[in-house]
Amino acid sequence: MADSKSTPSPPVVAPLSSKKENVTPIGSKIAELSESRSELLTRIQGLKQDLQSWRSKLDTQVKIYRDELSELKKSLNVEVEQLRSEFQELRTTLQQQQEDVSTSLRNLGLQDVSEDAKETQNPKVEGNAEEVQAPPMEENGKEIHY
Repeated sequence: MADSKSTPSPPVVAPLSSKKENVTPIGSKIAELSESRSELLTRIQGLKQDLQSWRSKLDTQVKIYRDELSELKKSLNVEVEQLRSEFQELRTTLQQQQEDVSTSLRNLGLQDVSEDAKETQNPKVEGNAEEVQAPPMEENGKEIHY
């Protein structure tokens, strides 16, 4: 029975060999991860550059569009101002024409009134010199004389 107790146990050796085997895959995994990390950093750097380029192009386009809009706004304001001026001229012209027509109508009306006044002062009688009488008027079938 003493012989069975004195035999050394091999479990101490086995874990050393398995640790060495595990160290190699960890080293390769670290190398792979480092390589993946480098690739990712390179891709991230490329994406950052693409983003910066895109922002720059976008800023340029925005500036161009703002300049174009500013020019269009100025042009539109000039055209609106011209239209206002032309409408004001039309308004003034129409008011002047309206005043001219009113004046002409007043003059025609005054001429008519003055001609009527002259005719009543100097009635023209053709033919004989007899006095002209107004015809009798009828009211309810009865003749009325003035």
